[in-house]
Amino acid sequence: MFTSRNDYDRGVNTFSPEGRLFQVEYAMEAIKLGTTAIGIKTTYGIVLAVEKRVTSPLLEHSSVEKILEIDSHIGCAMSGLTPDARTMIDHARLETQYHRFTYNEPEGIEATTQAICDLALRFGEDRRKEDVMSRPFGVALLVGGIDDNGPALFQTDPSGTLTEYDAKAIGSGSEGAQTVLQEKYHKTMKIEESINLALTILKQVMEEKITGTNIEIAIIPITTRQFQLYSPKQLETLIAAL
Repeated sequence: MFTSRNDYDRGVNTFSPEGRLFQVEYAMEAIKLGTTAIGIKTTYGIVLAVEKRVTSPLLEHSSVEKILEIDSHIGCAMSGLTPDARTMIDHARLETQYHRFTYNEPEGIEATTQAICDLALRFGEDRRKEDVMSRPFGVALLVGGIDDNGPALFQTDPSGTLTEYDAKAIGSGSEGAQTVLQEKYHKTMKIEESINLALTILKQVMEEKITGTNIEIAIIPITTRQFQLYSPKQLETLIAAL
């Protein structure tokens, strides 16, 4: 018989009397300690922007990746535990390639995000033939891309929930960033305007001075439907123009 909150903490599949899964809640708390990530959807495409924490001048900044390509038309920004994010993104990449091989067409953004959430829900399962996480994934993702329905932006969380947004911020600076997005976002923003908004927000919420090596920005324009990651030199030019 469980007698205290700590007893319910031990089981990832055990509900407390209040109907809570504490391990999932703790995983969500881990996201609040992660770097700030911003996703913006407009009629012109998708913009993803993320803070990178470069903890040492000896660290090779290119080895810290916070925005990754899932397929040529889908990108993903992360906040939380990077190894967990890589596991989920690798799973999404396999799903999109399997869909292309089977149906000879790119997979939809929502279907790809749903595949990620299905993996997130598998923690604690007893499957001897498969590698399954013994705890919830401690990461949130912003999945953005363009399919036949137009631009789409989804957020995933450790509970396996997916939610669609026009603009969303996650991570340690998410509260302040979301407030600015609510004030300044509009659906007809051009890609350049969305980039400037994302950079302005990151400049406000980041503790370190914003540079081309401690942020990442990627876009997916409606004209090409191709994922594009900006180089540090391109980022320096954008920052200088703020």
